[in-house]
Amino acid sequence: MLPLHKACTMMNAYEREVNTALTAWQKKMQRRPSLLNNLSKKLQTKINTWIPEKVHQAITATIKQMIRGVLFGAKYTSADTLVNAGLQEREEAVQKKIDWYRKTAAIEGGITGAGGILLGLADFPILISLKIKLLFDIAVLYGMDVHDYRERVYILHIFELAFSSDEHRKNIYLKMTDWEEKRKHLPPDLNEFDWRSFQQEYRDYIDLAKMAQLVPIIGAPVGVLVNYRLIKKLGITAMNAYRMRLINFGDA
Repeated sequence: MLPLHKACTMMNAYEREVNTALTAWQKKMQRRPSLLNNLSKKLQTKINTWIPEKVHQAITATIKQMIRGVLFGAKYTSADTLVNAGLQEREEAVQKKIDWYRKTAAIEGGITGAGGILLGLADFPILISLKIKLLFDIAVLYGMDVHDYRERVYILHIFELAFSSDEHRKNIYLKMTDWEEKRKHLPPDLNEFDWRSFQQEYRDYIDLAKMAQLVPIIGAPVGVLVNYRLIKKLGITAMNAYRMRLINFGDA
């Protein structure tokens, strides 16, 4: 991890603003699940029990291979490293990246949404690819070494954090706190990652919105809006996830 440049030991106005936003976000990540969220999760869990185990295994394997393919390819297409940059400079670059990916995902969602069921289904892997590549770019702009397997695990955790139920989100958040210590105890193989929970939480989170994208006439505007919002949420989650490490690690 590249250290952030510090002109002085005191936080400047931007860093104080970031620290306030980070504190609020951390409280949100630890908030108890709402009644509505609990009911929705129970309903989705019940629906999952109706799906044959072979189907679950097939979906898990598909998403696992899809994510792994992007994870081990995106590291070669990430953003340029910023050397000796301050937090504000890094985050201005990050915001520009998020805006670009947001617009790209919105256009892609509109095109696939207008194309009916077949193109609508194609949106799923395309959007996953955009999300993972965005996370790689953000990691690099914050000074992280994305060639390190442990940084790729952190990227997966950010993905989970953004697209999970309240209960699962809290568990993932706790895994990410004090990351510099916890990363030392990670399993040596990415295959040991909990892919089953990963794919179920992601599917449950986006199912309703993405199913609407398959509906004729409304598919295109739904695709634009949903993809735009999903990328925006992922970007905000990633920024705070890296702020948490940098500030707590003493680099910001």
